[in-house]
Amino acid sequence: MKSDIEISREHKLQRIGKIAGKYGIPVDELEYYGKYIAKVPLACIDNRKVEQSNLILVTAISPTKAGIGKTTVSIGLSMALNRIGYKSLLALREPSLGPCFGMKGGAAGGGYSQVLPMEKINLHFTGDFHAITTAHNMITAMLDNYIYQHRDECTGLREVYWKRVMDINDRNLRYIVTGLGAKTNGVVSESGFDITPASEIMAIFCLAQDEDDLRRRIENILLGVTIDDKPFTVKDLGIAGAICALLHDAVAPNFVQTIEGTGAFVHGGPFANIAHGCNSIIATKMAMTFSDYVVTEAGFGADLGAEKFLDIKCRKAGIHPRVTVLVATLKGLKMNGGMPVGAIDEKNDEAIRRGLANLDKHLSNLQSMGQTVVVTLNRFGTDTDAEIRIVADHCAQLGVGFAENNAYMQGGEGTAELARLVVKAIAKEPSRGIKFAYSEDDDVQTKINKIAKNIYGAGKVIFRPAAMKALEQIEAWGMSSYPVCIAKTQYSFSDDSKLYGVPTNFTFTIQDLIVNAGAEMIVAVAGEIMRMPGLPRHPQAERIDVVNGRIEGLE
Repeated sequence: MKSDIEISREHKLQRIGKIAGKYGIPVDELEYYGKYIAKVPLACIDNRKVEQSNLILVTAISPTKAGIGKTTVSIGLSMALNRIGYKSLLALREPSLGPCFGMKGGAAGGGYSQVLPMEKINLHFTGDFHAITTAHNMITAMLDNYIYQHRDECTGLREVYWKRVMDINDRNLRYIVTGLGAKTNGVVSESGFDITPASEIMAIFCLAQDEDDLRRRIENILLGVTIDDKPFTVKDLGIAGAICALLHDAVAPNFVQTIEGTGAFVHGGPFANIAHGCNSIIATKMAMTFSDYVVTEAGFGADLGAEKFLDIKCRKAGIHPRVTVLVATLKGLKMNGGMPVGAIDEKNDEAIRRGLANLDKHLSNLQSMGQTVVVTLNRFGTDTDAEIRIVADHCAQLGVGFAENNAYMQGGEGTAELARLVVKAIAKEPSRGIKFAYSEDDDVQTKINKIAKNIYGAGKVIFRPAAMKALEQIEAWGMSSYPVCIAKTQYSFSDDSKLYGVPTNFTFTIQDLIVNAGAEMIVAVAGEIMRMPGLPRHPQAERIDVVNGRIEGLE
């Protein structure tokens, strides 16, 4: 089998203006980044057309460290919809450099189901991530300067929340001390770095409806607490305009193409284990403006990505999926069925049957939130027909639509069965709306308890002292109506990454609550989750190189 990058280079790309033209996207309005990438201005969004489009959400069972293949399936499904005669576009997240050079590698799909040009998308692309990183750190610099300039006055801050970000995995920067040395170097303080996808600017970027909404949200970012216990925001610094200027070009969604010429909006990239895990509302609505069927994904398993997609993104954007595709793999089922991760390529029917409980829990959660769900088995080379039949028969017993797909090896052709199943589900029994996991009127503790107990299966939720202190502050500042974004491991329903399958009656521990007043959500940090990942013993960066002027090893 050829590598992803070899397959991508064999494909002759079409000029991006030609791709845009066949969808009715105004070619004269495009802002070109070379021949194969363009940005589409926000003015092209038509909310009347958005309401008529069919949004399809792709989510998954609890993943293995190798992933489940949601992006590959999403790309294949959109290509297949076009193949069978429908007008379809994609709305995906941008890859982060952290995973690209760390453990996971690239995130532009795989095999014959990729968005292109994959090297540019996986690396610097149009500079959106750099703009977000710079905007975040500009706020940090201005805040540090404010503290320095007011260090001898009564207008200073009692506590500072805002840290720094960078888009590289670096565990040594999780906790740092700044301002050391001469007094002119600043005020000595503790700080640290999160990865850029965890930045509140990234969350705002993906939840903003337009540039006015972007500015309003940036002004509301909570930076710290004043000496007299009042919130201190970006508006107090008076720099929201400068931050919007840094983001002005980035906020327009990026338009590219798949390996089969399907159009794709790739924009924004929060992780689902530490943020809300969805691409931008702007990109999704842009795709819905110009297409009858829009395929999008939400990060990691349905307990993280899909729940946040529905409870946060859809609630704020006023949209909802007509059908949800739940992706499973035999490897994922075996892992969740108790097989050691290192042995999941081996044949084991009983482990598959045990692992179906994990699929059932995700399925039940999605259905409880009002979603029509179909299941797809993402086929790998080691899978057998007999093993796949176990999953197919199980879904038939549940009365749930099932389709095998082979997007990786066959692209849109290998996903045609799933495409027909999705179209049928939308025509016969589409999701009518969303039954949210909690009400906006619930207090923060109630929201967290409802997610932890009803979606994850926890028996008890414990709030550590830092979280209890934050709860008091949230109540005092009138921010209890915000949605909750739980940051936890993606490998388990629990906050323990080793509890595979469907753990029940476990204790779920909230370590801290982070107020994202600009994004208008409360991030609840559960278990030992880190907002700055570390690198593995042998990171992907060891395999990436430039050979004869071409990038190699980017998979």
